[in-house]
Amino acid sequence: MIGGGAAGLATAIFVARRRPELSPLVVDGAARLGAKILISGGGRCNVTNTEVEAADFWQPRSPFVRRVLRSYGVADTIAFFREIGVSLHEEAGGKLFPDSNRARTVLDALLAEAERRGVAIEVGRRVTRVARGPEHFHIDSTRGGLEACRVVIATGGLSIPKSGSDGAGYGFARALGHSLVPPTPALAPLVLEGRFHAGLAGVALPVEVAIQVAGLKHLRVGGSLLFTHFGVSGPAALDASRFWHRARSLGREVRLEVNLLPGESFESAERWLLELAAARPRLLLHGALAQRLPASVALAVLRERGLDPGNPLGRLKRETRRALLRVLLAWPLPVVDSRGYGFAEVTAGGVPLQEVDPAGMQSRLCPGLHFVGEVLDVDGRIGGFNFQWAWSSAWVAASGIARDG
Repeated sequence: MIGGGAAGLATAIFVARRRPELSPLVVDGAARLGAKILISGGGRCNVTNTEVEAADFWQPRSPFVRRVLRSYGVADTIAFFREIGVSLHEEAGGKLFPDSNRARTVLDALLAEAERRGVAIEVGRRVTRVARGPEHFHIDSTRGGLEACRVVIATGGLSIPKSGSDGAGYGFARALGHSLVPPTPALAPLVLEGRFHAGLAGVALPVEVAIQVAGLKHLRVGGSLLFTHFGVSGPAALDASRFWHRARSLGREVRLEVNLLPGESFESAERWLLELAAARPRLLLHGALAQRLPASVALAVLRERGLDPGNPLGRLKRETRRALLRVLLAWPLPVVDSRGYGFAEVTAGGVPLQEVDPAGMQSRLCPGLHFVGEVLDVDGRIGGFNFQWAWSSAWVAASGIARDG
């Protein structure tokens, strides 16, 4: 296993459980394993979600993703962690965290299980080249060469480089004959132009984000949006960032708009405002919007649009009311960039799925080479889905290795 993150450790453990005589070895360039596990989920590690389907990934129609997830699902993950001493509890959105609320619990349990199963781990040994010989793989590293019958690339992507992710696995894959879907950051906070957001730093609210990409079907993502000093974060912004980056990488124009009244259409929102005006005509405009939005956001929106917050709702003209509703339902989000790989929770892009066999995560181009986790062109929304992909792909790879020897 080249890479000792979640997917690499899990693959080695699963192989050792089924075929201990194969002597799995995990090699990682970092001085200590599991940096990304330790910082995930705010230091608590969102291990998985109560429900994980192919639709939670941005390849929803992929039979590959569906097959891998069905091979090793959420129930299997929960059982595995219970077996190694990590009980989980559910939080909002179906997120499953360790009962200890400490990511260290997850990492320590994985390392203990690896040791218990005889998995060899070498840290501080950076792999520099992987080549396929007639009978074995030849692996060059900073501590000399290695030979292996099978190689699992579990190096992750480019997200959070301080954790050791540097994209090296992409280079190994290309050297062994694979192509690459150009990687971009995903699940990254978004940087906005202007100053509107800065005055609202720290304020969060539920929204829907519409992503409009030139020439493609419009998409929507929902969740909480958090205003920050640089722009926006929170689940809605993180999920939307993937599409913004992918569109830009393809040279397509992309526009993001926020529905500040999630679940409402223009007709239903206008009906609400008209009924409120009829019942309470003297209610101030700011007070009316504050029934549906944080008061600071309501005030900022009105001021940005040049509307008097102290105007009685009953005196609001039809044209003004409709113009206000249009901006509430489609507030433009002036994205200029994201905070990049340094803050991205995952990388989009990677080794194309059509070049990998989902029966064992084995390369269709280079026998004996396997891919697991983030190095593949699979990325999901926030909420534990990308960790589930790590566990599922690890299980399928280990099953293939155990089956074929």
